[in-house]
Amino acid sequence: MANGYATFTWGMIGGLLLWVAFPPCAWWPCAWLAPVAWVLLVRRKRLPGARPYLVLWCVGLIHWLLILHWVRLPHWSAFFGWFALAGYLACYVPLFIGLSRAAVHQAGIHTVIAVPLVWTGLELFRGHFLTGFSLALLGHTQTSWNTVIQIADVGGAYAVSCLVMFIAASLAVALPRPDLPAQRWPLAVAVLILVCVLGYGRQRLNQAVPETANSRSTRIALVQGSIDVSFSHDQREETLDHYLELSREALVEHPDLDVIVWPESMCTFDVPIMSLADDVVFPPDFRAWVAQNADHVQQQIDNFLASHRAVLSTLPEKSDGKPPCFILCSETVQWRDKLHRFNTSLLIDPAGTIIDRYHKMHPVMFGEYVPLGDIFPWLYNLTPMAGGLTPGEEPNIFEVEGLRLAPSICFETTVPHLIRRQVVELRRQGRVPDALVNLTNDGWFRGSSELDLHLVCGVFRAIENRLPLLIAANTGFSAWIDPEGRVITRGPRRATDVLVADLHPSANQPVARFGSPYQYLGDLLAGTCLLFCGLVMLSLFPPLLRRVGSGQSWHDT
Repeated sequence: MANGYATFTWGMIGGLLLWVAFPPCAWWPCAWLAPVAWVLLVRRKRLPGARPYLVLWCVGLIHWLLILHWVRLPHWSAFFGWFALAGYLACYVPLFIGLSRAAVHQAGIHTVIAVPLVWTGLELFRGHFLTGFSLALLGHTQTSWNTVIQIADVGGAYAVSCLVMFIAASLAVALPRPDLPAQRWPLAVAVLILVCVLGYGRQRLNQAVPETANSRSTRIALVQGSIDVSFSHDQREETLDHYLELSREALVEHPDLDVIVWPESMCTFDVPIMSLADDVVFPPDFRAWVAQNADHVQQQIDNFLASHRAVLSTLPEKSDGKPPCFILCSETVQWRDKLHRFNTSLLIDPAGTIIDRYHKMHPVMFGEYVPLGDIFPWLYNLTPMAGGLTPGEEPNIFEVEGLRLAPSICFETTVPHLIRRQVVELRRQGRVPDALVNLTNDGWFRGSSELDLHLVCGVFRAIENRLPLLIAANTGFSAWIDPEGRVITRGPRRATDVLVADLHPSANQPVARFGSPYQYLGDLLAGTCLLFCGLVMLSLFPPLLRRVGSGQSWHDT
């Protein structure tokens, strides 16, 4: 292979193999082979080509444009976000190879140690930097191998990524090269580690506690409609009618339902839900405005309550005459020091009263807010959004029929440290959740592979916290996932369905009493890897300064 093209060729082989390991292809065995091509570049004494790191960035750009093709679908302006996000994530390819090379060639650390540590540390950094992006981690490719991914309850998805990269590095160093001897012993170590991981996974799966028949189960319906979301026209009435009809059908088929869960944004009325904070500070002219418009404001509130009651009155009653509770998601506003808008999950009782609420804690950048938008409101004129959302401050529990559900909204299940922190905080408060429930609207993405990537994150959140996860998703994928990450039932792609899950309180199960190791350790493994990356980066400065002083190019390594 001509030296001038070696960097691009091996880079593209790795990038394309890794792409096909993710949805829509989902050829997961390719994930164990894809990094081999990149590790071969790490082992070279010098990267071929005039600007190898720029070439690697281009490789990363192609890779991420393919994986994130769905980012462009919601709105024409999202094309810019697609390229911007892919361009940012592309930086991790040259950064991974550069830091790995520094660790191997300058610090003298063995390839099979340096490569997985650098990769895992960079994945953790990616999950936190600029609010984080934890979709499409390397470990996410392995959800089909359920036994292997059980180690996520110790180190999260990062532990699976580290394992895959270690084995890929072991394969790479075992390949003969003219300038480097083949090393077979890392393969033996890799096989031993894989056997231990499989043993741990099998033991965890065998420990799974079956649902007890002695306690009453809570029957939950996850309603999945199929309405593609558009900025171009108002879909509120169409959406509400669509989901009401599905709920009616669900109650006819399952008259003993206790809870009906709708996806995010499927219950949005003309008037948002309003409330006042305890420490509210009114603007100087607010009271005068209320006095002048008191009748109008009261009429809006009455209309909102009447809408809820009218919705409930159209549904058939359960066999015991008691209608089910609803878990819905809607925009809410609250007066504090100023007007705050939230994306809120609501627990509504059979009488139509709002019993409890959870404000989304992790709004999506450029999807639900624009950075600096509070300071420069004109930035929202460049987007389809009317304004930004305020993040919620704390997790909450929705208790229904003795079952404790911890709600989350939309892409919050893609943020592992957020869900872990919520569960740990609820446990500290003595409100241990029996299950996680996620309300999401993936109708923006037209049934694309985003649905698969989002569902995979849910599988890992269930394993990490050893809790069942229920997902109600518009256009898919709604799902019932057990604490071992097995998808018990899943809705179709871009079609309607109603999934029914029967859950029991987990008070007597070991995970409820003690929690998973990941809840105690958090991202200790990945954090150690990130510390390693930082030390390698610091070690680069002295030789880099010497090269600059001698006029040598920075990419000579």
